[in-house]
Amino acid sequence: MKVLRETWIVFIHSLRVALRNPMTIIVGLLQPITWLLLFAPLLKNLPSTAAFSSAEAINIFTPGMLVMLAPITALFSGIGLVVELRGGVLERLRVTPSSRLAIVLGKALRDLVVLFLQGILLILVAWIMGLRLHFVGMAIGIVLMLIVGLLMVAASYATALTVQNENVVAAISNTLLLPLLLLSGLILPLELAPRWMQVAATVNPLAYTVEAMRKLFVGQITNDAVLQGFLVTTILAGLALFWATRSFRRALA
Repeated sequence: MKVLRETWIVFIHSLRVALRNPMTIIVGLLQPITWLLLFAPLLKNLPSTAAFSSAEAINIFTPGMLVMLAPITALFSGIGLVVELRGGVLERLRVTPSSRLAIVLGKALRDLVVLFLQGILLILVAWIMGLRLHFVGMAIGIVLMLIVGLLMVAASYATALTVQNENVVAAISNTLLLPLLLLSGLILPLELAPRWMQVAATVNPLAYTVEAMRKLFVGQITNDAVLQGFLVTTILAGLALFWATRSFRRALA
């Protein structure tokens, strides 16, 4: 109960700070919505295959954009944590008896609320563009998106506390995330990719997440890919949370 109470206190404080600058929500949405508006319509002109139907392009593309939101949110989170570190915010937390896990969870919960709002807005834009909504699958997909967000945000926190430089955080994020996103089938299903890319994607955890998200958005809730995506993402999120908590303990020691 103590950890939950402290998590709530950190969350409310962090959320109030975030709401003072709502541009963080808008800026994080710009890239996925730009892709949705300018790239998704082009897919309708591609020939249909066993793995891809041009008539369902928006249903295939939107789940990938939801997964894309998580690393963008995480990037801003890591940079913001470095700013707090330099501003002495974490220094003040050092003298408090608060649980380091509660600090991580409170800040991460703030980022997940932002991610949730961004995801809803993105789905609304996609619906206007013709997305067919499967409400149960979509609701489960949002939960999966939040688990991906926890994974990315926790890893970003740990990286930020290790390097303590926002430029390095941005460089590491961009260097690692670009191949991860491209090898996840985020834009198009991996069945359309050459064989070597399909093999490389088997070691990419985001590939399982994107595949699970696509199954959910077409209503295939009991598909094995959904369970696999949840297992891989949840396990990695737990490991990232452990890493972030240890990093906070060292930073506030």
